[in-house]
Amino acid sequence: MKSSQLIARILLCFVSLGLWAGAQATGQNSPAGAGGPGNGQGPIIIPRKTPPPPHAGTLGPAQPTKAPSPEYTYHVNVPEVRIPVTVETNDGNFIGNLHRRNFRLWENGKPQKILSLNYTNQAPMTAVLLVEYRNTWWPFLYHILEASYTFTGQLEPKDWVALVTYDIKPHIVVDFTHNKQAIYAGLNSLYFPGFSEGDLYDSLAWTIDRLQGVKGHKIIVLVTTGLNTFSHINFGQIRKKVESARNITIYPVSIGWSIRQWLQENGYMGNMQDMDFIVGNSQLRYFAKWTGGRFYEPRFEGQYPGIFQSIAASVRNQYILSYRPTDTKLDGKFRKIKVKVIGNNGHKLRIVNRKGKNVKYKVIAQSGYRARLAVQ
Repeated sequence: MKSSQLIARILLCFVSLGLWAGAQATGQNSPAGAGGPGNGQGPIIIPRKTPPPPHAGTLGPAQPTKAPSPEYTYHVNVPEVRIPVTVETNDGNFIGNLHRRNFRLWENGKPQKILSLNYTNQAPMTAVLLVEYRNTWWPFLYHILEASYTFTGQLEPKDWVALVTYDIKPHIVVDFTHNKQAIYAGLNSLYFPGFSEGDLYDSLAWTIDRLQGVKGHKIIVLVTTGLNTFSHINFGQIRKKVESARNITIYPVSIGWSIRQWLQENGYMGNMQDMDFIVGNSQLRYFAKWTGGRFYEPRFEGQYPGIFQSIAASVRNQYILSYRPTDTKLDGKFRKIKVKVIGNNGHKLRIVNRKGKNVKYKVIAQSGYRARLAVQ
């Protein structure tokens, strides 16, 4: 080998050793993003000088850059309000064949324009059978179960129904199902209740919250004595919860009138105890009134079939009024609603029987609702 070639190789080795020593002295490794390993071993790959395009790694061309939106925007969308309305005679017969022109609606005393009117006569129910089932005197439990069995018996194949019982808290016995035999089985599975407390307010609030995510109109058939013993919330709080409920109608069925009469006549119940039931029934009437339902207080067991047939008829035969409030404020305040029916001539609607005599009727609708908040 020529001396000049040997000298060149020796110089190249010194240069390589100098580069390696410099890298070790500074402790720098090639970054992983540049293609170099993380432990300082292996070849050094020089990274690209230009960054990848914004759409690298995605299919299709790069998306055009959008102009930045304004930093502060505010938009108010007034939700459409839907009010279920039942028009029936005092005997409970539904009055059909009414049109949008036959209805008048006011919100907080101001007339509203009805946008649409829908009518159903065979609509399936979406119902929760909410049953008080706690450790109490057995005749109350007997009547509660008998009423629950009677309600289940009139269900149709397309109805959605869930069975929920409550004592110190609510219990889902059967979730929503079309099969009424499953509801019967759920009722048959109820044996000895474990608690004597009946948290009516908590259980009703819990049920309303669970129904908020269910589409369409829902009903709660509340089979109860009306007593509330140990709830965490008070009546004022459950009242606001009921007022805020949307597309939910409550039908309370107060159990135990005949039992209370027997207890009073035989000296087992004083006036103060009976007052608790009276206050409870008053609150149940409030729940029914403000959601467009009806309150029932059967005095005899033979009234149960007629009561639940009446509830089913009210649900299956309904008018649904839709309107957008003229008050566009989303302030969360309660707004009163009044619905009235008129004849085609603009005067009071007149209903007559086959003999030509006037028939009294009533308009059943929820008495109000609580407006949404802007943050909702």
